[in-house]
Amino acid sequence: MKILQRRVKNGIPTGNTLSTGIKNQQNVLWSRWQLLSPRDQMALSILVVFLLLFVGGYGGYSVHQAAKNSKESYQEQVADYFWLRAQAGNIDSNLNPATTQDGTAMPPASSVNAALNASGIDNAQVVAAGDAVQLSFNHASQAVVSAALVGLEQQGWQFTQLSMQQDAITKAIQVQAMVTS
Repeated sequence: MKILQRRVKNGIPTGNTLSTGIKNQQNVLWSRWQLLSPRDQMALSILVVFLLLFVGGYGGYSVHQAAKNSKESYQEQVADYFWLRAQAGNIDSNLNPATTQDGTAMPPASSVNAALNASGIDNAQVVAAGDAVQLSFNHASQAVVSAALVGLEQQGWQFTQLSMQQDAITKAIQVQAMVTS
């Protein structure tokens, strides 16, 4: 604020200072241009045109390349999206073995047995008990057992009873459970 007050006191106009400075610079440049020989004026004009074309051309080229790369990226993403949509039928049929190949619903015991088989559990004993399904199996890998139980939960089965014990000698995990849909 003190600087502005000093300028006003000294009689320097503050409103047009910028435009006055620009006009002074233009006048200086024009006077120097007039002092150049016609040959130098022509050379300088050609140089300015060349620089403008070069900068403009390079700028246009870089914008074009960025747009082209963006378009290619978009097309790849669209292709990936449609490929995933085409694979959805294969993915869903692997995750939900509750239907047969002709589209009819499987009995609950068969559905649980198919889910266990898909998870790597063979020779499971699966019995329907009213609305619930009882299952029993042994497996040596805790990871396979966990994956099988999580797979059943993901398919909508709810555990009403679950018992897991590990054999001290063989380290096999024995699972007994009752599930309902």
